[in-house]
Amino acid sequence: MLVIRLPEDIEQRLTELARETGRTKTFYARQAILEHLDEMEETYLAIERIESPGKRWTHEEVEAGVDLEG
Repeated sequence: MLVIRLPEDIEQRLTELARETGRTKTFYARQAILEHLDEMEETYLAIERIESPGKRWTHEEVEAGVDLEG
């Protein structure tokens, strides 16, 4: 379960949208989260990789079949 507080103007927009479409506010909140979750995860992963880069291999190392797992 998740409880969030929204600014009054956003809450009102969400309420009106739900009323006009016959769907619930929960439906629209869930849709908004799902739409943006992948993008947010990718952004944070990219930032983490920039801040803590791992081992990098040269093209020659990859072609030679070096142990890429170790």
